Amino acid sequence: MAESMQGWKRSHRCTEVSGQNIGETVTVMGWVQKRRNLGALIFVDLRDRSGLLQIVFDETSVGSAGFEKAGTIRNEYVIAVTGMVQKRTAAVNEHLKTGDIEILADGIRILSEAETPPFPIEENSQTKDELRLKYRFLDLRRPDLQRNLMLRSKVIYLMREFMVKEGFLEIETPILCKSTPEGARDYLVPSRVHPGNFYALPQSPQLYKQLLMCSGYDRYFQIAKCFRDEDLRADRQPEFTQADMELSFVEEDDVIDVNERLLAYVFKEAIGVDLPIPFPRMPWQEAMDRFGSDKPDTRFQMELTDVSEIVRNCGFGVFTGALADGGSVRGINVKGQGAMPRKKIDKLVEFAKGYGAKGLAYLSLGEDKSIKSSFAKFMTEEELSALVSAMEGEAGDLLLFAADKNKIVWNVLGALRLELAKQMDLPDPNAYHFLWVTDFPLLEWSEEENRYMAMHHPFTMPKEEDWENVDEDPGSVRAKAYDIVLNGTELGGGSVRIHQDDVQEKMFEVLGFTKESAHEQFGFLLDAFMYGVPPHAGLAYGVDRMVMHMVHADSIRDVIAFPKVKDASCLMTKAPGTVDAAQLKELRLNVEPDET
Repeated sequence: MAESMQGWKRSHRCTEVSGQNIGETVTVMGWVQKRRNLGALIFVDLRDRSGLLQIVFDETSVGSAGFEKAGTIRNEYVIAVTGMVQKRTAAVNEHLKTGDIEILADGIRILSEAETPPFPIEENSQTKDELRLKYRFLDLRRPDLQRNLMLRSKVIYLMREFMVKEGFLEIETPILCKSTPEGARDYLVPSRVHPGNFYALPQSPQLYKQLLMCSGYDRYFQIAKCFRDEDLRADRQPEFTQADMELSFVEEDDVIDVNERLLAYVFKEAIGVDLPIPFPRMPWQEAMDRFGSDKPDTRFQMELTDVSEIVRNCGFGVFTGALADGGSVRGINVKGQGAMPRKKIDKLVEFAKGYGAKGLAYLSLGEDKSIKSSFAKFMTEEELSALVSAMEGEAGDLLLFAADKNKIVWNVLGALRLELAKQMDLPDPNAYHFLWVTDFPLLEWSEEENRYMAMHHPFTMPKEEDWENVDEDPGSVRAKAYDIVLNGTELGGGSVRIHQDDVQEKMFEVLGFTKESAHEQFGFLLDAFMYGVPPHAGLAYGVDRMVMHMVHADSIRDVIAFPKVKDASCLMTKAPGTVDAAQLKELRLNVEPDET
């Protein structure tokens, strides 16, 4: 039967007890990780969020009743123990912070009994994700997850500390907002008092933080909860946390400077890593041409090479056809993989098809300088030699080529580069390669919408030197936008904002908005701009993604307390779920039955 604390107070967390406390009487409380009954002695490993501490029970010190009680406890019982700190009577455990001490108990209380857990509470659990997430309250007891969440807490504290010292004000913005287009899909919330109308949960505090600049707050930040109804992946959740900021009277370099210093401070104080600043910068076009990605992982080479001009007049129709259609031919050199079996190459071809490729051309260079290729018979020896030379091919290399529209070629080779690097263990897991990707296109063409859309959002400032081309060639206009990338993950992004009326009106025109439709969607911001708006810029980080890299986790689920699974559901609470018919009636909503 569970007991109350009856006036007992915890004096230390488990690993707060050390050799300096030898001879002292302490009170500790936590969960039983393990119990070993040796007859005359009972050993218990006690666990709390700080770690493990060994407790020793013998009948002389704890009394017969206490010794009997200690014999009944099981894994995950919650207990309180008083006793004297002493040097370990058995071998020292060098893997534990408290491995050279133990507590000789003189009192015990069982605060809560526990059923046998459905899986062991242990580090690096091999239990299936579905079971762990169903019992997330147990999974969160694992020491590795607890360390992750404690580090996350420290990171957020350090961010706040730095931002306050830099003159930023922490201001909360609404969660119930107006739905606006030009972004990801909104989560909608029906209004009871305004039937037929809906709030949207914020995808970001973008418009509110711009309004705060109009209101003269100069430097704003917020640890903001954001929501996007998107398909999930390892670094994406439907609700996520971002460190959001906006600054007045600044340009791009000012935002980059304060954020480099912020990141250097957080990484040093949180995990002891020195980040060299300033970080490298790379224009978007260069990132796509070299890495096939606007968030390149620069921890390894294997860069893309454009061989379009070399193969333009060759006899291989796949190459020449792609070039005739306005595309390109590009390749990657997979060093030392020339002997890769055909079956493995075929798997790479199937992988490439998953990213839009019609196929994948390959050329293997044997150690004896022999060539095996899917297309060599269509090219002359001179053409093949020129191609190998352009790719810097050497004996033992594998050359892989994609030919199609630029966007497809970039997607295919960019993904293939990452997949091969993973298979070959090329990236250093302990390296932190930060990179600013700059000069993004202002607009991108949407085949679905049959119009240009903002690559970031409609309030992003264009490059002045490109803006004059917006009517003749909208796709050529670059933006004053910048993303911060870490080891191939986009941590966050931002831009200088438009603050001139004529530029904003033209931007809406290019995006297909009439004055009326623009005012209907963004009227409150446009009204604010009529009363004096300072030049301003900002940026937001994904806190979850950053902490994921800091702890070397494979998924952001390992740094979020209660994450969702791939279909955006919660296995623990069974959300989302149905609601009572009376609630739907009150909201004047009808739910159509699922015909599937």
